[in-house]
Amino acid sequence: MSTGTLLAIVIPIAVVVVLIAAALALFLRHRALRQRFGPEYERTVDGADSRLAAERELSAREKRHDKLDIKPLPDHLRERYSRDWDHVQHEFVDRPEDAVHDADHLVTSLMQDRGYPTESYDQQLKDLSVEHGRTLEHYRAAHEIDTLSASHKATTEQLRGAMVHYRALFDELLSDGGQTRHAPA
Repeated sequence: MSTGTLLAIVIPIAVVVVLIAAALALFLRHRALRQRFGPEYERTVDGADSRLAAERELSAREKRHDKLDIKPLPDHLRERYSRDWDHVQHEFVDRPEDAVHDADHLVTSLMQDRGYPTESYDQQLKDLSVEHGRTLEHYRAAHEIDTLSASHKATTEQLRGAMVHYRALFDELLSDGGQTRHAPA
């Protein structure tokens, strides 16, 4: 076989192999992000210009998250938070709006003690989405009701729902739900 004929066979095969490898890599990345972020994956895709843009955003969240020093709580803090939550739940009976505000502050404090930055709600959502994408909708719903209650527009049933929603994320954060990952050394 001449060199030209050999090249005419090898080059197209190499191109096809490279294209298959690239498609496989994109598929595996897509599947890994979907599994990691759960419902947050679809939410991000729906809000982005394209699936590729959404996946870049989710990858950027992962990179930022990997730089955070997320850590489990020591037993004494875990016990204190459990007691504080019990207090907030008891407060709900007499002062539901205050209890919901206190639950929000308690969850934020817990996030901070675990190592999550808490300066902005939107950034909290992005940081939490990496390990807590499956419970993040609870946090959004609770925060929305907390905002309503600040202007006294939330019903008692909505406030009760907010407590349930806060509890879902609280329990996961308290028990180190998700995969606790530390920043590279």
